[in-house]
Amino acid sequence: MSASDARVTAPGRRVVFSLVADADPGTLPRVLEYVAKRGLVPLALHSRLTGDMLDIAMEIGDLPQAETDHVGRCLGQIPMVVRVSVSELAAEAAVAAERFAELVAAE
Repeated sequence: MSASDARVTAPGRRVVFSLVADADPGTLPRVLEYVAKRGLVPLALHSRLTGDMLDIAMEIGDLPQAETDHVGRCLGQIPMVVRVSVSELAAEAAVAAERFAELVAAE
């Protein structure tokens, strides 16, 4: 049984982790490594280099609140990560969609 088969899910719940981190070549792999180790696959991922900082938006589906909180805390402990915020799409769809649109439009 894989890690993704064994974990509790919240069907239909979608969250967006928004991170601001140092523009280091190891930042994005470390973020994705942590997510992959938990058996999670992002539904969407976008990163944008802004000066010496990296803005990352990562959407993950079916994540229960307790696991969302845990993932957010752990992402914040990655040395290069300066700030982590979490939005639930069901409750804040307009704000999260706007954030993704901002990141994509800035390209």
